[in-house]
Amino acid sequence: MPTIPFRVAIIGAGPAGIYAADLLTKAEHDLELSIDLFERLPSPFGLVRYGVAPDHPRIKGIINALIKVLDRGDIRLFGNVEYGADINLGELTDRYDAVIFSTGCFVDAPLSLPGIDLPGSYGAADFVNWYDAHPDVAQTWPLEAEKVAVLGNGNVALDVARVLAKQADDLHTTEIPDHVYEGLKSSKVTDVHVFGRRGPAQAKFTPLELRELGQVEDVDIIVYPEDYEFDQGSLEAIESSNQVKQVTKTLTGFAMREETGAKRRLHLHFLHAPVAILGEDRVTGLRTERQELDGTGGVNGTGDFHDWDIDAVYRAVGYAGTQLPQLPFDEGKKVITNHEGRVVDADDQAQAAEADVVPGVYTTGWIKRGPVGLIGHTKGDALETIGHILDDQAAGALTEPLYPEESSIVELLESKGVDFTDWEGYHRLEAAEKALGEAEGRERVKIATREAMLAEARAHLTADANAGS
Repeated sequence: MPTIPFRVAIIGAGPAGIYAADLLTKAEHDLELSIDLFERLPSPFGLVRYGVAPDHPRIKGIINALIKVLDRGDIRLFGNVEYGADINLGELTDRYDAVIFSTGCFVDAPLSLPGIDLPGSYGAADFVNWYDAHPDVAQTWPLEAEKVAVLGNGNVALDVARVLAKQADDLHTTEIPDHVYEGLKSSKVTDVHVFGRRGPAQAKFTPLELRELGQVEDVDIIVYPEDYEFDQGSLEAIESSNQVKQVTKTLTGFAMREETGAKRRLHLHFLHAPVAILGEDRVTGLRTERQELDGTGGVNGTGDFHDWDIDAVYRAVGYAGTQLPQLPFDEGKKVITNHEGRVVDADDQAQAAEADVVPGVYTTGWIKRGPVGLIGHTKGDALETIGHILDDQAAGALTEPLYPEESSIVELLESKGVDFTDWEGYHRLEAAEKALGEAEGRERVKIATREAMLAEARAHLTADANAGS
């Protein structure tokens, strides 16, 4: 009688999910494994494909490492399968010994400001989805504003500011499809203002990202001397962190630059906290309150307000997780309620350590701990979660699935008419994108609609059907 493998389903095929699958195959155990990755989009790789700016090929190079993992052939991919719509929790636990949720955070964190819902006020994640050609968003974006404010002092804020300030022709060498290029080319922007609530030593930019900002053609970087303040806490941060030291050094270089008369200007403001977005029928301005450092690197409001002439506002204050059907969720922290990766029956993360475990259900990545840290940090999450899965298996705490055969999930999806893709389908999609790029002297051009992605990924099925008719 053949041995039934230990079956694991991973929901979400971004870096967190792929790292979890890879680390599980490499962990010390005596199990015969069978791992299936599920992704709601036709293509895997999550925010690396749809959250990294197109002019950052170095970061997108992470995809190459993830491809090597899936190319081994010991992990199956089911793309275009949405949890909660195409498949539910009971159907998964009936077919797998363990289910790991790694769905990440891909919507904008909320920001409570008067005027936040005015036309002309946008979430950065929505804009990123547009310029990264996400298949589930519209192919148009309003770029009529001349003076734009970006709220936030992290890398996403820099990405948004850089893409807005950069000339479209400078981005045409990247993977952006025609609708993004034409949209950016029509942009009327002249000035992009980035507002940070704290000082330059507290900015969350990475040094490389900030340095790249200063290399954008035909854009003047403007830093204001009155914003360039340091307290004792700032000086200690500079001394103790090479990253902070490099960021402040780069900003110092920007402050010493002379304006060149470039077509566009990118203004970096520190110690300005947004308090209201102004306007009646649409955005016409931004009100900020001047902040002062408190000696520890924190800030306090001064009561000094300034109104800026602004036509559009992009909030880039972070991402947030979204609740998944049939799973507990902490609305405050925007994560699946869990204790060290074990999903627990509670709606408050503060109670997670004492709550009852949901047997066989786990989580990893940003949806486990929140959107903090770089992509590589998800490996630590995965190691912790996988350790608990193996401990639970060894302790006999997991329920054996009713339908453990590898074919059972395929039969279920086919019975529901789910138009799923596989790993070979991703390679067909990749080849089609590279062919589009080659025709224009580029590495690739991203295919932007779900229908077109599915057509390429499943082209062999159409060919087989035509051959058989």
